Amino acid sequence: MGKNRKGNAKNADLGKNLIRKQRGQNSRKRETKESWLHTSEVQDGSDWNRLNLQSVTEQNTLEEFLETAALAGVEFTAERLNVKIVGTGLITGVLGESEKARVENLQNENRKFVTIPRRPEWDESTTSEELTLKERDAFLNWRRSMAMLQEKEGLLLTPYEKNLDVWRQLWRVIERSDVICQIVDARNPLLFKCDDLATYVKEVDKEKGFVVIINKADYLTEEQKTIWAEYFAKENIEVIFWSALEESEDKIPEEELEIENKLREELIIDDHVEEEEIEIESDDNKEFEEPKVVDISDERSTTLDENANKPKVLSRSELLQHFKQFNKIQENKFITIGLVGYPNVGKSSTINALMKEKKTSVSATPGKTKHFQTLFIDDELCLCDCPGLVFPTFISTKADMVLNGILPIDQLRDHVAPTTVLCQMIPRKIIENTYGINIQKPRENEDQNRPPTSEEMLSAYAKMRGYMTSSGQPDCPRACRYILKDFIKGKLLYCHPPPEMSPEDFQSARITSKVMERIITRESKLASSLQNQVGRETSEMDEEFFEEKKPGFHFKMPTGTSGPVLVNANGERIEKPWKKHYNRGKKEKLRRIYDKKST
Repeated sequence: MGKNRKGNAKNADLGKNLIRKQRGQNSRKRETKESWLHTSEVQDGSDWNRLNLQSVTEQNTLEEFLETAALAGVEFTAERLNVKIVGTGLITGVLGESEKARVENLQNENRKFVTIPRRPEWDESTTSEELTLKERDAFLNWRRSMAMLQEKEGLLLTPYEKNLDVWRQLWRVIERSDVICQIVDARNPLLFKCDDLATYVKEVDKEKGFVVIINKADYLTEEQKTIWAEYFAKENIEVIFWSALEESEDKIPEEELEIENKLREELIIDDHVEEEEIEIESDDNKEFEEPKVVDISDERSTTLDENANKPKVLSRSELLQHFKQFNKIQENKFITIGLVGYPNVGKSSTINALMKEKKTSVSATPGKTKHFQTLFIDDELCLCDCPGLVFPTFISTKADMVLNGILPIDQLRDHVAPTTVLCQMIPRKIIENTYGINIQKPRENEDQNRPPTSEEMLSAYAKMRGYMTSSGQPDCPRACRYILKDFIKGKLLYCHPPPEMSPEDFQSARITSKVMERIITRESKLASSLQNQVGRETSEMDEEFFEEKKPGFHFKMPTGTSGPVLVNANGERIEKPWKKHYNRGKKEKLRRIYDKKST
């Protein structure tokens, strides 16, 4: 018998209804049971077992309003009437010279009001709930002050950190550290340096030290490092030049090799020991913790005053010895060095270079480190890595934040503004020689010395690399992402000068040694190809002029008809007629059509 598809209408879904009813009763029982245990779950930042600490730098107006209400602990009911969300008008374009000067004057006048949040005072009698409430109130007042400052006459701040949990990480790093080292990028030190951080460190404890480490110092020339050292010396700021990229490579400087050889000769002459006892291990098996290497580094290390504010890039051993000369404030037997700075300035790379192994993950995306962590180099020195923090500071446009690596490039929506600023910084010749492209020259009625536009540069780069859209146009957003990443990596090098100094005198945009070698080889190839091309054109013209004309015939048949068949003396076909389709409407690639039109 077949299955009764009609069945009884009343008992059609009787079994399913019983199962649903039973499940509903069980869920209600669990809800009532759990309600006796917890009335509400408040994520106020006191739970340190959470692993996914999310950094919040940018919010729209609605999200900012809701988070401010949550921090204040305000309960409200929303009336769903005719609601219109209005966004704030931010400066997203490129500023002119007069507008840029006006903004800089306003920034200098209000720079003292840009602060970082302070942790409220607490003692042993303060409970965790009271401390959490005080922290939330202080953080809310700080955010209000920053919002009022930003609304004044159109000033623009960097999208600073708006998550209280991330600022708690900074507070704990400052409290447990003896020395705070703020790491900045050598290409723009003043942007990544927070002036109020040094003030807050001295407010916590006057005995704590504060040092500015200028990372990526290999991008600067000797003259540029001297200019920056003199500037920070006038400002009474202790700075150290350092390059984590150079120290991360497993190599020994020539000076250490010479000192090691001299020490080996002295040991042989004075002690007359056997060669087996004084044999020094090879470079592959040697580690930093060996006593002999430490003694050598101690001999060649300088004092604290000699290393500070000197245009010399310290080595790994010199930087560690510089750290060990600070005073211990905590009761521990070791010195704790707190590393603080913006995302993507090289904190994790610095730790990996000092530890001689990969201890923290490194990424080009800002904000890779999520929690502070302590790492021991030896019994006397401990490093405390703080997550990357975007401190509030004045900036002209969002394009500057993209070019300085503060905002991620992969989330970029407007590619015209940052590319236009980049073209104003880097000369046309450097861009062309770096990528091997030819940017369209200005027209006759335009200024011949003007910088290229973003469309001109990106179109030339996209056509050279083959980045085309489905409509056959150059894919400018994709080309922009590649060029901006090269700018952040240092392939297109631009170093900002100190205040009251022109970029021309500072030589901000210069050609690196690798690019210079590429320019020389490219120019030599172009010169040789031009000579060969001139000789080839002359010979081809002579051959064409003196060529003996031979009679012949040509034929062209309409589409769909078969033409004459050519055969040789033996009656065999010379050509393959099935290969000639005479397809006039054959679809060509849009890239080739675009190139033909452009030429």
